[in-house]
Amino acid sequence: MAKDLNKDSVYRAAKPQDKDHMINDGDGLWMIIKPSGTKLWQFVFTFNKCRGKVSIGIYPNVSLSLAREKAAISRDNVTNGIDPRVVKNETKEARRIAKINDDRAHDGLPLLNSFADTALKWLESIEHLTKEKTSYKKISRLKTYAFPIFGNTAIDKVKAGDVLAALKPLIQKSYLETVHRLRSEVSCIFSYAIVHGLTDFDPAQPVAKQIPAQKVKHRAALIDSKQVGQLLRDISNYQGTFVVQCAFRISPLLFQRPGEIRQMLWSDVDLNAKEWRPYISKTDFHHIVPLSSQAITILEEIKPLTGSSQYVFPSSRGNGRPMSDGTIITALKALGYDSGLMTAHGFRTTASTLLNEQGWSPDAIERQLAHAPRDQ
Repeated sequence: MAKDLNKDSVYRAAKPQDKDHMINDGDGLWMIIKPSGTKLWQFVFTFNKCRGKVSIGIYPNVSLSLAREKAAISRDNVTNGIDPRVVKNETKEARRIAKINDDRAHDGLPLLNSFADTALKWLESIEHLTKEKTSYKKISRLKTYAFPIFGNTAIDKVKAGDVLAALKPLIQKSYLETVHRLRSEVSCIFSYAIVHGLTDFDPAQPVAKQIPAQKVKHRAALIDSKQVGQLLRDISNYQGTFVVQCAFRISPLLFQRPGEIRQMLWSDVDLNAKEWRPYISKTDFHHIVPLSSQAITILEEIKPLTGSSQYVFPSSRGNGRPMSDGTIITALKALGYDSGLMTAHGFRTTASTLLNEQGWSPDAIERQLAHAPRDQ
């Protein structure tokens, strides 16, 4: 097919008419002269047996030589089975996104549909299910370890190697709990992206097999009934302050976490109903703890001393705060029970182990330990 039919002077001299009229430059390139005098370059082609056309630009901003170059590129695309209209739309969309990203960068926001952008959208989507403190920890981990490596990478361009590169420094330092949490969070972000059509693959999934298993270190606890009996006798003979004595004596009776016992509020205690109803922040619900006669006795003994305080077991410093978190540990050590033998948290393990051995309902034990499931 003939091409380059005219010299530039032909197009420069072309005059508008009452209607659009066209000048053929050959091989699909045409100039359209509008009645207003505007001169447009247009490439006309056949794709999949259908006629199509795509605008190339306005003359003289787009010169004759540049129009021919653009037409040649479009012809090559047609030859290679690529629709020039699709290429034009993709180019236009890329420019639009580039403009948006320039504005986002100016406002301190991550690139559109980047990993960081998707991560923030994911965090927003689970905000109603997540505590503020937990959300802060998640975004802090992502900003510290993931964002510097692939935060501004398009979500569908992130590779498994990128994820592993973010985790490697933590693995080398043996921060395995952080590694497992971070990989899980990255995987959740990709699950969100897959559901919303932003990518088709989770590159964090295969990385899981490259992370060393985390060795769980259980807190020491006595589980032999004779040893537990001796421990209870030792606790009853403990000679510390009266507040610490009471907190020490009540710890084996309630099965609750040490932090919850030392922060016990008088407002949560109902001596008549023989119940303590603390809010368990770890599992986010109000727990019902039945109080045995022994526990009631301890609380009645200490109430004249601390009943006017917010806390059942206030700090000895009188600063309006609860008893220190290391108090029971110190008391155990004073009795000869170091952290390798018995811990404050170990009372929960002791209760669970011995009650299970005695045939009590495992479900009842788990609920008393505030491990209650959230389902119906």
